[in-house]
Formats: sequence, structure tokens, C-alpha cells
Amino acid sequence: MRLAEESMRRRVMAARSARLATVDADGQPHLVPVVFALDGDHLWTAIDHKPKSTRDLKRLRNIATHPRVSVLFDHYEEDWTRLWWVRLDGKAVVLDDGWDRPGELLRAKYPQYRHAPPHGPIIVITVHTWRGWAASTEA
Repeated sequence: MRLAEESMRRRVMAARSARLATVDADGQPHLVPVVFALDGDHLWTAIDHKPKSTRDLKRLRNIATHPRVSVLFDHYEEDWTRLWWVRLDGKAVVLDDGWDRPGELLRAKYPQYRHAPPHGPIIVITVHTWRGWAASTEA
């Protein structure tokens, strides 16, 4: 069953993680888990302090080349009547500063950021399309 935008927004706001899909210069998809904050039609995700093999991250290079991205939120249970997903499609930009509002939102949502705020760039996605599905009204 298709979800109304209000229901999709509620589910996204309650979600704790998502998957960010980008495309590289050769057209190859790249998918990574992210934490995020939603503010209207802007979704923020940070490059944080968790260990990474490099600061030259593929998702950042991909966005510089192809800024169109998708973000997937989903819920799975063995009771398949409770399944749902929401996908946001939009345009991403990587910012090296301008942390005030996104930092506030991310710290409010994730206690980990209160103790160890992100130091890297932030990705802001302007959402153009909301799509979602649920197995039932109970999902």
C-alpha cells in the first residue's frame, strides 16, 4: 500500500539509520549506512569520527560527480504485515562548514554526537521525491 507523505515523514523521523545510495563516475552504485537528521525537505548526514580507512570517501567523490542520490529507510519483521520502506530521492551537496543547524539536529537525535561531535564535512540532501510502501495499515 502506498504511504501518504505525512506517514513517510513520521517513519523517517523515527528511524535511527538509513542507506545512502550514490553513483560513481563509471555509473557503478555505491551504498553506505548513515545516521541523519531531517529538517523539512533537507536531510543531513555527517562524516563523523568513527574509524574509516580514509577521509577521501567514495560517497563524497560520487556526490561531487553525480549529486543525485537516494536514501532508503526500511523496517523488517518476521511478521510481514509490518514491513515498510521509504525512499527519498534528491540532490546532495557536500559542505565543509555551516554546521550550526545540522549539528544541533544531529546532537539532539544521537547522544553519541553530544560527546564526540562530527569533525568532517556534512552532506545536505534536498529531497525532491518521497516514495513509500507498507504491507498494511498496521505497519
